[in-house]
Amino acid sequence: MMVPPSAQAVAAAYRKVDLRILPFLFLCYILAYLDRVNVGFAKLQMSSDLGLSDAAYASGAGIFFLGYFFFEVPSNLALRRFGARRWIARIMMSWGLVSAAMMFVTDETVFLVMRFLLGIAEAGFFPGIIFYLTLWYPSSMRASRTAWFMAAVPLAGVIGNPISGLIMETLSGTAGLAGWQWLFVVEGIPSVLVGIWVLFHLDSSIAEAKWLTDAQKAILSANLESGEARKPKRNLADAFTSGKVYALCLVYATLTIGLYGITFWLPTIVHSFGVQSYLDVGLVSAIPYGVATVGMILISRHSDRSGERRLHFVCTVTAGAAGLILSGLFADSPLLATAFLSIGALGVIGALPLFWPIPTAFLTGTAAAAGIGFINAVGNLGGYIGPNMAIWTRVLSSDRSAALYAISVLLLLGGAIVLKLPPQTTEPTQEPTPPLA
Repeated sequence: MMVPPSAQAVAAAYRKVDLRILPFLFLCYILAYLDRVNVGFAKLQMSSDLGLSDAAYASGAGIFFLGYFFFEVPSNLALRRFGARRWIARIMMSWGLVSAAMMFVTDETVFLVMRFLLGIAEAGFFPGIIFYLTLWYPSSMRASRTAWFMAAVPLAGVIGNPISGLIMETLSGTAGLAGWQWLFVVEGIPSVLVGIWVLFHLDSSIAEAKWLTDAQKAILSANLESGEARKPKRNLADAFTSGKVYALCLVYATLTIGLYGITFWLPTIVHSFGVQSYLDVGLVSAIPYGVATVGMILISRHSDRSGERRLHFVCTVTAGAAGLILSGLFADSPLLATAFLSIGALGVIGALPLFWPIPTAFLTGTAAAAGIGFINAVGNLGGYIGPNMAIWTRVLSSDRSAALYAISVLLLLGGAIVLKLPPQTTEPTQEPTPPLA
């Protein structure tokens, strides 16, 4: 009779996995997110240099997600076929080159084309990583691990916004290039270099990991098999015929509308407070992301420990909606507006790691790869709506905060849908949950 491993042995195995892959994936996502949203900072210069209107900028910011949509599911299926290591490396090198080439944008048409190509290049990265985590961690551990990975989103704002401001402040005019051109080059090249590093650092499965002992591989594999055995067997078609998958597409769309409605306009909002220096804009706009970073880690860890997803998600997005409404009501007070925007950012960003364990709780194998890709692809169409929300609401209302109110309503809608999902859809299977390293 086989003796089960001790709690210490299980914790040690997962600690080794945590230290090996989470910091590295965290770095990769910081670079991905910076290259996706640094156009928000570049706008402060390039709009006047290229004659881009706010509507043209919003279209360019959002069109990224159309390219992303069409290539998301095929990319995630290719990751499953060719292995995470090679496919993630390909994605990172592709988007890094396209992002750096944004320096050659000369007019609105080229801007739109390059943003669309950037979406195609990056398609599959995020859902690929979410799927990759399912190859290492059972469902009861995924919210906290996903949170550590997704902390890159707010931390990219904490670190990236001041860096973006500093690049534009100090390099503007160097070698005859504008600050926004240097911004794309300096933040694009590291993605290419780290993409090469992926080939040497990531393993596509537990079996390939030479840094694990045979006993540790057995522990990790047994935990995964135990969790997967509790789920009903799914095939590829289930990813596209499940009503729960389509409901989750809508929920995720509400989150991306909120996320990118805030992210792409935050530097402009801070600039409107009277902050002139690009570095100072970066420092002030880092505050909401700093609050969101701490909050999302604490909330997701509590969710994993309690084994509850649904109410954590609903309470988080409700707080976010309230924060955005209050930031709009106090828009004339920079201090209060920033404080409430921070709560709004926490509500949106803090809900992300609570969301992704939900589809992986009932989808398995190829259905999980396709389902995650499909949810992310459809949901990320909200990334087109979010930046344009400020433009569209101007037609309907003279209130400059109308976009924030509209986003708040959508967040509450997403929370209501999750509240209606069956508990067996939202809650993880109950495997042992070792502490996070």
